Amino acid sequence: MTPIPSRTVLSRRNLLGLGLGTAAAGLLAGCAVPGSTNVNKAALVPAAAGGETVQITYWAWLKDLQKVCDVWNAKNPRIQVTANWIPGGNAGGYQKMYSALAAGGGPDIGQVEFRQIPEFMLANGLVDLARYGAKDVQSKYDEAAWSQVEFVDGVYGIPQDTGPMGFYYQTAILEQAGGQPPTTWDEWRDLADKVRGTGNGNYLEVFPVADASPFAAYAQQAGARWFRTDGDAWVVDMTDDKTMMVAEFFDGVIDDKLVDTSAGAYSPGWYAAAASGKIAAVTSASWGDALIQSVQGGEGKWKVAPMQTWGDTGYGSSSIGGSTAAVLANAKHPAEALEFITWMTTSKEGVDAMIKYCGIGWSPAKDYIGKARQQPSKWFSGQNYNEEVFVPSAQEQNLEWSWSPVTQSAFTSLQNQFRRKLTGGLKLTDAVELAQREIVQSFKDKGLSVRTAR
Repeated sequence: MTPIPSRTVLSRRNLLGLGLGTAAAGLLAGCAVPGSTNVNKAALVPAAAGGETVQITYWAWLKDLQKVCDVWNAKNPRIQVTANWIPGGNAGGYQKMYSALAAGGGPDIGQVEFRQIPEFMLANGLVDLARYGAKDVQSKYDEAAWSQVEFVDGVYGIPQDTGPMGFYYQTAILEQAGGQPPTTWDEWRDLADKVRGTGNGNYLEVFPVADASPFAAYAQQAGARWFRTDGDAWVVDMTDDKTMMVAEFFDGVIDDKLVDTSAGAYSPGWYAAAASGKIAAVTSASWGDALIQSVQGGEGKWKVAPMQTWGDTGYGSSSIGGSTAAVLANAKHPAEALEFITWMTTSKEGVDAMIKYCGIGWSPAKDYIGKARQQPSKWFSGQNYNEEVFVPSAQEQNLEWSWSPVTQSAFTSLQNQFRRKLTGGLKLTDAVELAQREIVQSFKDKGLSVRTAR
């Protein structure tokens, strides 16, 4: 497989494109722009004077986050953190943040997904934490997680949780099919065919046309790089050989009826099918373990294997999801906010509390996955799957992958075109090409300079 290369990261100048100013940034769909002031060009906000108690607010959709803050607050009377729950990012949380920023307010810290960081940067919405010493703690973090927040000379969030991927499967169904966990996608296809032979309506996995996240993760694993910059212009490269290989593979899988396309993973229909033995497996992120444990009667029937690869090309694993604790532009105490979120995401106390109370995905800390994840799991057949599967998986990522300021509209375009596979027989390869045209237009609509790679 492809060795992990050094990563070419993006600068804010790259993000802004040719001559883009704040007015053009206002073209961000559904976003209010904080204003013409770039906080990262202003003087540093000094740390609070000795003896002064600092109050920090943290907006996030993590459950019971205040309990994590309380662990910190009990030992750090100088910096007190209050968590406020908001809806998930695209369910209203991001709009709430943008509106608060535009009004000159907002929290000190906001939960921002990795894939949304470039859009917040474009809107002057984030503090460059490198100015407050973030690079001094870089060695504490997993390289793949850190690569999603560092942009040349800046750090625009601290990794909060990630989503390295593996292959979750029901042991009895694979045994019935006479198969083993696949090591390659070709083996996965053979196994899918065997599972289909065990009974009408039986499938190895689902392929959700209404959610582009898995497809993006598969392309990322294959070695694709959809977005990059060339000088001051964005380059969109979604019709590269790697992406087309993945699209062609799943075209064939869907055409041969080897996957269930009626519902995505973790939907009510998926849970019913998994509980009844109609769905045998799911290729998913580390955080999928908590969701799979909601399969009725599934305890002791599931195990986890490494994610299947694209053979001699690409990477050992991929990633879905993941978020940051980002310091927003109007933060009154960025230095103290950085101190807290570093503790929360790297200390044993903080990581354990995040797992216990918030059920976070994979810890971004380089050397600590959490006490609860160091033990064998009774639910997953006594397997110590976190140590066996996800520790190495987190080290086998495509570090060249970057998101862009149009990530959400890119996913919407892909999903709309993928649905035509079912409604009109459109090939996924053609769907990707059509989506790319729409995505290029999305860049232009935001006032960004853009071209395609081919």
